[in-house]
Amino acid sequence: MTGPLLSPAVRKQKRADAHHLDPVVLIGNDGATAAVRREIDAALSVHGLVKVRVFSDDRAARETLFAELSEALSAAPVQHIGKLLVFWRAPAAKEKADREGRMPGPKVVKVLKFSKSGNHRPQVKKVKVLGNMRLAAGGELKRARKRVTSVKKQQQG
Repeated sequence: MTGPLLSPAVRKQKRADAHHLDPVVLIGNDGATAAVRREIDAALSVHGLVKVRVFSDDRAARETLFAELSEALSAAPVQHIGKLLVFWRAPAAKEKADREGRMPGPKVVKVLKFSKSGNHRPQVKKVKVLGNMRLAAGGELKRARKRVTSVKKQQQG
């Protein structure tokens, strides 16, 4: 299971995005245990871009750990700078909820009412629009009416 390879431009963008992140996982003297791998995997699933701090002074060991973790977690290695390792994995596609047959939820809409003289500031009024309502041109709320069909069409269908 090999991790995805990033182009230099994408890797540069991911490094810039990771600059302000704090390390999510800290690896101590025990190294990359199964619990540490699970924690990094969970963090990658949630965040996608993860910083990991390794408390080891051996640079060669950190480099092998970086390659090993990116391979095991199928994550792209973004950056290894000092004792920080940055990994990226594409987020999983989320399924959309089935909203068939449901009305849209309520929305809060701002309505501007201008003064008739033009010398005063317009008044801002927040209005809650429900699923069966619409906002008319004058800022009034109108309820949606059922569509009237002819008697002939009712008998046919």
